[in-house]
Amino acid sequence: MPVNRLIVIGFLFVLTGAVLPFLIVIGIVESTFFLNFIAFATSTIGVFLGVLGTATYVRHRRHQDKWHNP
Repeated sequence: MPVNRLIVIGFLFVLTGAVLPFLIVIGIVESTFFLNFIAFATSTIGVFLGVLGTATYVRHRRHQDKWHNP
């Protein structure tokens, strides 16, 4: 999977994990245990994917710079 796609998917998960509680608080969506769990899980998974994608990107760039700039 391309690193850029991993970072974008992580961002979308974090955004979903932030928007769902906001919709619950303002009363558009009814609060249920399942929906609260989904909001928490998407936010946590999104942060994990974002950090993983960023670390992979940095590792790839450092490896590329090492061979191109002696």
